[in-house]
Amino acid sequence: MAALRAAVPVLALLGLCLGPAAAATPLVIWHGMGDSCCNPVSMGYIQKLVEKKIPGIYVLSLKIGSNMIQDMENSFFMNVNDQVREVCSQLATDPHLQGGYNAMGFSQGGQFLRAVAQRCPAPPMLNLISIGGQHQGRVYGFPRCPGESSHLCDWIRKTLDLGAYSKAVQEHLVQAEYWHDPLKEEDYRKNSIFLADINQERGINETYKKNLMALRKFVMVKFLNDTMVDPPISEWFGFYKSGQAKETIPLRETSLYKEDRLGLQEMDKAGKLVFLGVKGDHLHFSEEWFDSTILPFLQ
Repeated sequence: MAALRAAVPVLALLGLCLGPAAAATPLVIWHGMGDSCCNPVSMGYIQKLVEKKIPGIYVLSLKIGSNMIQDMENSFFMNVNDQVREVCSQLATDPHLQGGYNAMGFSQGGQFLRAVAQRCPAPPMLNLISIGGQHQGRVYGFPRCPGESSHLCDWIRKTLDLGAYSKAVQEHLVQAEYWHDPLKEEDYRKNSIFLADINQERGINETYKKNLMALRKFVMVKFLNDTMVDPPISEWFGFYKSGQAKETIPLRETSLYKEDRLGLQEMDKAGKLVFLGVKGDHLHFSEEWFDSTILPFLQ
């Protein structure tokens, strides 16, 4: 009995020292073009995978609209700036996220979440994981469209070819808002209502820079056999050399980096930028790769 009584204060002290297990950092997911928040073979699958691997984690898979169909349609036709405002409102009112969260965007969802990081610092985004996100723009030529209807894809392709930088198209076609034509750089800088803004093409917004630099890690995943994103190096923040559409340059050779308009150079020197490559076409990856490569950034 004496030995038991002596052990109780020790156990209590150990309990105080160890404390309760730390809760997993919440995760916010944003899907890509033609997808939806809860598709069981895409974002729904990813959500269940994360929840299985990280017990107790809170995962918010973003839905823009009142149902999955509206969410998918909005990925084509809802002004991106309006979408970002809607997401910022969702995050600000979600009690699970107020202590901070990790973010993971797929394809266009990657650059949309970067806009959230730059424009909406509360609640704080801790790590940003961009899986196939086109941070210097896409899709020069729009080589492959993942929509449900080939007629829809053909219409989008023709619209982009004819007038991507017209006001009407910019306001109502998502893909035009991050369309970056290397042969029309001046039109892009002047008329792009989304990508040119978040990439600081028309001037320096110090708040954007400060907010992005607050990230702990900015992880960029490039698909090494990508046939959808042109140029694929946009997934690592590279792009075509100005004035032509053949030779590409990496991020560190761009004026965006050299002038440090977004703070990427400083983040790079601090070890905050992570460049990952995975074999496969756009958004094609294995569960094993996801477990070994992506999950460590979420834990």
